Amino acid sequence: MGISWDNWHKSHKTGGKHKPYHKKRKYELGCPPANTKIGPLCIDTVRVRGGDKKYWALRLDVGNFSWGSECCPRKTRIIDVVYHASNNELVRTKTLVKNCLVLIDSTPYRQCYESHYARRLGRKKGEKLTPEEEEILNKKWSKKIQKKYEERKKNAKISSLLEEQFQQGKLLASDGYVSLPTKTLSNFVVLTNHLTFLGLSILIYSNTHLMFSNSCCKEQMKL
Repeated sequence: MGISWDNWHKSHKTGGKHKPYHKKRKYELGCPPANTKIGPLCIDTVRVRGGDKKYWALRLDVGNFSWGSECCPRKTRIIDVVYHASNNELVRTKTLVKNCLVLIDSTPYRQCYESHYARRLGRKKGEKLTPEEEEILNKKWSKKIQKKYEERKKNAKISSLLEEQFQQGKLLASDGYVSLPTKTLSNFVVLTNHLTFLGLSILIYSNTHLMFSNSCCKEQMKL
C-alpha cells in the first residue's frame, strides 16, 4: 500500500517490537513529498480519505507575490533557488521547500512603485523608457494631482539594499510557508536587511522591514 503513518510496525526506543495484529489500513496511508521543482506548471491530483482531492504542485515557475509595505500584489516569475540552510542538494536540484531563498523577477513591483509615486526605481542613468513608462514618469499633471504625488514622495524612500536588487532586476525571496497537504507555493517573504552569510547575500526577518508575501491558490495556478 505504500508509505504508512502507523506506529505499530516500528520498534520501541528500548528495542522492543509491536506484535502486528492487523494488516495495513487505508486510513493509515501516507504520501511521499512532492519535491516541487522550478519549471512549467505541473499539478497532480491525489485522492485522499473521503474521496477528497489534494493538489500537489510538482513544478512551479510563477507565484503571486505581495509587497506588504506597499500593498502591491503582483504575479511574477520565480527565477532560481539560491540557498537553503539545511541542504545544498535542494539548491542544486532547484527544489522549492520551506525556508529556501529564491530569486524573483522585480519588474512588476518596479512598475507598481513608479506608477504610484511617479518616481524612478532601480533604473540606470540615461536608460530609455517605453512610451507607457514615459507617460507615467514625465507626464505633466494638474496642480491638484501634482500635489498628491509630492505628498506621496515624502514616504517613497526605500532601503538602498532593496534598490540594489531592483537595479539587478531580481529580488531575493524566502519561502515563509508551504502548504504541506497540497505542496503548493505559499507565503513567500522578501526582507530588506542585507547580510553576507557563507558568501551569499541573504536577508533577515524583522517585522520592521519591507516584506513580500506569496500565496499561490488553486485559481492562480489555473486548476
